[in-house]
Amino acid sequence: MHSIKNVFSGISIALLFSACSYSGPIKSGDLVLEVGDNMDITLTTGLADTPIVRPATSFSEILVDGAELEYVKTSSSRKSVNDNFGKGTLYIIEGESVSGDVHIRKQLQFTAYDEFPSYLVSKVVYTNLSDKPVSVKGWTSEKFEVVNGEPDPVLWSFQGQSTAERADWLIPLGEGADFYQKNYMGQNNSDYGGGIPVIVLWRKDAGIITGHIQPTPELVSLPVSKKKDGDVTEISVLKEYDTPVQLAQSETIETYTTFTGVFKGDCFSPLRTYSGLLAKVGVVMPESEPSAFEPSWCAWGYARKFTIDEIVGTLPKVKELGFKWATLDDGYQIAEGDWDLTKERFPRGDEDMKYMVDKFHEYGLKAELWWAPLAADPGTEFLKKYPDALILDKEGNPEYITWWDSWFLSPLDTNVRKETVRLVKKFMDDYGFDGLKLDGQHMNGVAPDYNPAHHPDDPEKDVRELPTYFKLIFDTAKSVKKDAVIQYCPCGDCFSVYHLPYTNKTVSSDPESSWQIRHKGYVLRAIAPKTAYYGDHIELSDGRDDWQTQLGIGAVIGTKFTWPKDNPYVKGNEKCLLTPEKEAMMKNAIGIYNDKMLSLGEYVPGLYDIGFDYPETHAIAKDGNMYYAFYAKTSPVSSVELRGLESGKTYSVSDYYNHKDLGTVTAGADGKATLSVPVEKALLVEAVPAE
Repeated sequence: MHSIKNVFSGISIALLFSACSYSGPIKSGDLVLEVGDNMDITLTTGLADTPIVRPATSFSEILVDGAELEYVKTSSSRKSVNDNFGKGTLYIIEGESVSGDVHIRKQLQFTAYDEFPSYLVSKVVYTNLSDKPVSVKGWTSEKFEVVNGEPDPVLWSFQGQSTAERADWLIPLGEGADFYQKNYMGQNNSDYGGGIPVIVLWRKDAGIITGHIQPTPELVSLPVSKKKDGDVTEISVLKEYDTPVQLAQSETIETYTTFTGVFKGDCFSPLRTYSGLLAKVGVVMPESEPSAFEPSWCAWGYARKFTIDEIVGTLPKVKELGFKWATLDDGYQIAEGDWDLTKERFPRGDEDMKYMVDKFHEYGLKAELWWAPLAADPGTEFLKKYPDALILDKEGNPEYITWWDSWFLSPLDTNVRKETVRLVKKFMDDYGFDGLKLDGQHMNGVAPDYNPAHHPDDPEKDVRELPTYFKLIFDTAKSVKKDAVIQYCPCGDCFSVYHLPYTNKTVSSDPESSWQIRHKGYVLRAIAPKTAYYGDHIELSDGRDDWQTQLGIGAVIGTKFTWPKDNPYVKGNEKCLLTPEKEAMMKNAIGIYNDKMLSLGEYVPGLYDIGFDYPETHAIAKDGNMYYAFYAKTSPVSSVELRGLESGKTYSVSDYYNHKDLGTVTAGADGKATLSVPVEKALLVEAVPAE
């Protein structure tokens, strides 16, 4: 739906009447904004010696068919506010544009809040003052041209889109090639959509973050564009209407609530601030159950053609190694959508499933069940009974989920929701599972729904209210077992930030490298600091055994090993047999994990830059100690620097992965100490204050 209303009933006008005239810059901490006579914006900050953004940008535009709009500022005012973001100052700047017979008023609203220094929350309101309707194709806001750093022209970026490429979330923007990424938050491929609607760009000296802070997902883009060897990177928030909106005389269009902030360092601190802004609009990140931080074994090593005997036969080794969770993965069901048990693997039906869960519990393991909600295969009994449960496109065709060869169920359909509640209760109450693993990239976002049985007058309703479906699962599971753990695994997607409140276990979600495990964890620990982050199966890391990545970043560790033999149907590189060598590494890793529990530690932001510092370094504080993880991805180094120590204090340091004493270091006045230890691949260091 479009935010359109009559100008005479708009809340923005009421605010304007109570505001006092003001002329001067808009200030928030280290961010200074000036609005020129033509409504252009100049953003400056004292954080950097050279400009972060090019001056005099348009900042916001309404896309009107057949008109080039140029504005003249007509008024400026400010007033004190106290709203859901807290206390602050609202600045209102108005201007008008007359282009032929098109007459538009533009009202810029910037609010500087006490709780969020160096950030401005924004909204732009456009009013049609013409004598006739105007056709509007969309709008842009938060438009900036971010200037390269000096002398290093590279910019690092966080970009939160989800596509079939399963690309990195942190991307360097250098020289030598054009770059463009649309960062559309809707469906980008048949299975992939949603994400985190912010862009973070940073140089060595300072950076900028922008995005929207609506309380629900929106079909919006955050394009990032850089020309080959260009000196700026263009960013904005872009809304394109599916069909042009006819804006009648005196009607208004409002942009979404957006924001811009400036900062020093990498993306961690600004993403943490973004999470704080989201909390103010009701998108609150959860605090995980203690059991969510316990290490996990998954039966997926046996794949879909597992047998009950294979899984039960592995449990003694799972317990011996110290894992606390056991997951039954894909393959138990008749089909996606028909979640009753297949006779091929469960000949006695529910009795066999209860037997398996009982065995998990007998070995002291909590039981987790894989499930792919919102997917239903064509021809399933569920769809025969409820044919109107599907999302339909404009032509009346079902939305297709390529990965599962399934159709997309509407998350708001009454029968889908009833069946979802029934299944959750059956899984957790009847079968006895302690948690659920929600799986599939399709969960992260949905396409607009044109099914006449649903809400054809508002096709984007499914998009906005998709998170309520996952809230339904979360709340239902908690009503059955108050300590239920709900893992959300949108395979390869950048997590929908709007689903995070309804999961208490995130995951690296089918990572394609150890780098993805690390930087996804970095982002998710910034946005949801109290939520458990699972590193996924170790077999998905570099070399299928990179325990130093999972341990060093405080990820919950996991595996899908098979024992004492592989399933004969599993082929090639998918085999996961636990050899003596792998078992020795696993015992070492799980011993370290249980001893240190860095998953409960606190990431210390600002000490290292994940983009510009080499080697890549992560720092976690826990129980008065500092833990460092160094990753030399491209070339070895001969020494590393420990930062964030107490000035003048001496520390005993050790390589806690290889159990080696590294001596002592004494922090300088700047809290830093050099450790002359070579790093060829990874080094995990514990620094304990000496007595």
